[in-house]
Amino acid sequence: MWRRIRLLLLSCRHGEGYLAPGNCENDSGHENERGISFQPMGSERMEMRKRQMSAQQETSAGGAAPAQQDQPGQGSRGSNACCFCWCCCCSCSWNEDREERTRKASSDVKTEGPTDCDDSPKPTVEDVRSWGQSFDKLMHCPAGRSAFRQFLRTEFSEENMLFWLACEEFSKETNKSAIEDKARVIYEDYISILSPKEVSLDSRVREVINRNMLEPTSHTFDDAQLQIYTLMQRDSYPRFMNSPVYKNLFKSLSEQSPEC
Repeated sequence: MWRRIRLLLLSCRHGEGYLAPGNCENDSGHENERGISFQPMGSERMEMRKRQMSAQQETSAGGAAPAQQDQPGQGSRGSNACCFCWCCCCSCSWNEDREERTRKASSDVKTEGPTDCDDSPKPTVEDVRSWGQSFDKLMHCPAGRSAFRQFLRTEFSEENMLFWLACEEFSKETNKSAIEDKARVIYEDYISILSPKEVSLDSRVREVINRNMLEPTSHTFDDAQLQIYTLMQRDSYPRFMNSPVYKNLFKSLSEQSPEC
């Protein structure tokens, strides 16, 4: 028994097989020895692990080469790809042209609004008096819009007047390309929730604008402009009529007028 164990240990150490005797009876009734081969498990595991590691290295080496070859193509494809979305995620000529049109439209919208108010003529006593009669008369008078805008600036709601003025200029546009560019500028400046000059609109009007922005027209912001106009009429206009801005202006013009 101990001899068999010793032979088994020696065969495992040298990596050789070991024939273990087994008893079996043949047809004649005699016992014969049958050899059972035992291979050392440690060496088999080591060999299998070496083969697996070799296969993994070949796979990783073969996969790295195509990936490196694809990287230059991906870089060139990313730089020349054209995406038809509003985000500037590629540097193709189509986006460059669109960005140029957007900058031009933005400058047009921003210059038209302040010019309408700041360069207005000096109001007369009759003009200032008519402002107190109705909000419509105030908004139809360039000097009235200028004075009202100065008041809104003190209440940190000047964006309402700026949006209304931008919509007024936008509604006069007839060129389709300019309409699309200016509509995008107005949306980003006054409708987007990310804009610091976002105006207060209800969800219904916002949904209408979002649908209209798919194919903008000169009437895209009509509902929003009317809602902001109504907001200024109900909220800001009464305070303006009782504010020192209006009272001091009316008083100074009344003192200068010979009729008064």
